[in-house]
Amino acid sequence: MTSETITAESAGTWHLGDPSDRERSLAVLRRAVELGVNHIDTAAFYFSSLRSANELINSALAPYADDLVIATKVGPYRDWSGEWGTSARPEDLRGHVEENLRQLGRDHLDVVYLRRMRQDSIAEHFGALAELRAAGLVRHLALSDVEPRHLAEAQAIAPVVSVQNRYGLGFHDPATDALLAQCRAQGIAFVPFYAIAGEAGPRGAGTAHEEEVRAVARAHGASPAQVRIAWTLHQGPNVLAIPGTGNPDHLAENVAAGALRLTDEELARLDGARTG
Repeated sequence: MTSETITAESAGTWHLGDPSDRERSLAVLRRAVELGVNHIDTAAFYFSSLRSANELINSALAPYADDLVIATKVGPYRDWSGEWGTSARPEDLRGHVEENLRQLGRDHLDVVYLRRMRQDSIAEHFGALAELRAAGLVRHLALSDVEPRHLAEAQAIAPVVSVQNRYGLGFHDPATDALLAQCRAQGIAFVPFYAIAGEAGPRGAGTAHEEEVRAVARAHGASPAQVRIAWTLHQGPNVLAIPGTGNPDHLAENVAAGALRLTDEELARLDGARTG
């Protein structure tokens, strides 16, 4: 994996802590592109009372480079005050796509994820996005927080280019492991979130398996976070990473993790700690 596969997920999504300084946020986005990042993960519902991820991306990076892929998500919904509303109905999704277009200043979206919100079937929602793809508002469709059966359900409607689920050393879900294998076999991108955070989720870096992670980190002169990213990228050529940060130093470390090569023995040690 090269550093170009490291992606930058927008920070400040869940109202945890203080929003980053605006100018620093803009500088981090611009520096990410300078370092070779060409895939940014965002959503219109990534905002707080002081910051909007889409607005920051637009301000920092427009006009966008031809090779920059901006992936957005629809499904969850916030009202104008930032409070979470009920999940989108199929007929709501066009408005959500158009809001992302407006905020990002684009006439199409590169990739749109349908974020499943606990519904058993995704056919109606995914079908609505497939209609927007046919209309030219969306180039590629993707899925988030799904099981293997949902991927098959969506593929019966339209092509799926990427799947985004929670996955990492600190979080083990056999269904997601099966989904990763399914994506690998079909050449579908797999983009895990919380690859660093693990069980801590949006609240920060996890500590699960820290002894094994630190031992590998010491052997490479790397940080534990870099080892977690590197382990994620070693799961297959179709696997990307979206470690979110508003810190320029963390950004550089995250990108550098793309060049970290773990040995077979180190991978086996980390795998054993995860599944043991």
